[in-house]
Parts: sequence; C-alpha cells; structure tokens
Amino acid sequence: MDSLTWYVVLLGAVVVQRLAELVVARRNAQWALSRGGVEYGRSHYPPMVLLHTAFLVGCLVEVSIADRPFVPVLGWSMFVLVLLAQAMRGWCIRSLGRRWNTRVIVLPGVPLVSSGPYRWLAHPNYVAVVVEGMALPLVHSAWVTAIAFTVLNALLLLGFRLPVERRVLAGEPA
Repeated sequence: MDSLTWYVVLLGAVVVQRLAELVVARRNAQWALSRGGVEYGRSHYPPMVLLHTAFLVGCLVEVSIADRPFVPVLGWSMFVLVLLAQAMRGWCIRSLGRRWNTRVIVLPGVPLVSSGPYRWLAHPNYVAVVVEGMALPLVHSAWVTAIAFTVLNALLLLGFRLPVERRVLAGEPA
C-alpha cells in the first residue's frame, strides 16, 4: 500500500471515530438536558464543527493537490503523536462518562470530574485536539493544514470556548 492510500485510510478511521463521538455526544446531551443540564456557548459550536470538518478535508486535499511527500522520520513520529492524542481523548471520554460532550452542558449542583486526566489538567481533551491538529496533517507533510488549523483552533478556543467554560465553571453568567 502506498503512503497516500495509507494516509487516506488513517483519515477515514479518524472520520469514523469523530462520527461515533458525535453519536455519543448527542446521546449524552439528551441525557444531561433531561436531568436539568444547561447548555452554554451555542453560538461558537457551528464554527467549531466547520473548523474540524475543514481540518479533515484539508488534510486530504493538501496532500493530494500539493503532492505532499511522506517523510518517514516526520510521518512516523507524528503518527505516534496522533495515537497518543487518540488515547488521551479516549481517556477523557471514559473519565467523564455520560458527562462527556462536544457541547458545553452543565448539570447544576454536580461536582466537577477530578479523576483520570482531569486530576492533572483542566482541559485534557483540548490538549489532545491541539496535538492531533498538528500531528495528523504532518503525518503526510500537510504543513499548511497543520498551521491553519492550529491558528484557527487557538482563536476559537482562546476567544470563545475556554472563556465560556471558565465562566460557567466559576458560576458566573456565560
């Protein structure tokens, strides 16, 4: 199997994983909302979905159109980081259980999760997203996608998502 075919298979696996996560997130959102959960930051969710979709498309398009090479030392090291990011994401999902979501939904009166990676980091899932955002495109030298996603994701996280989460978790109006 040539490197481009292998990369397309990798991207396909990530797409399937994201779709499965959206199914879990939807189920968890319904569960939380039925128990009095309140959603915050709805306005930044569609741009987040668009960015993550464009990221995956960008990985494929850049590699295909710009004929980016597979550089073994870069590609394999980035592949390891992709696997570590997936493991971190899985650990986050398992640690939060039904409270894990792609949206910001808070169950009033329920304490924060402080197990798993949340024992050490306030937002370990975002660490996984940042690592994956750089590593997945660089598996096949898609450096433009890596830089563009990293910058746009930082703007979205720092400008919208994290401030909403911080305010909500601090008990302030979002």
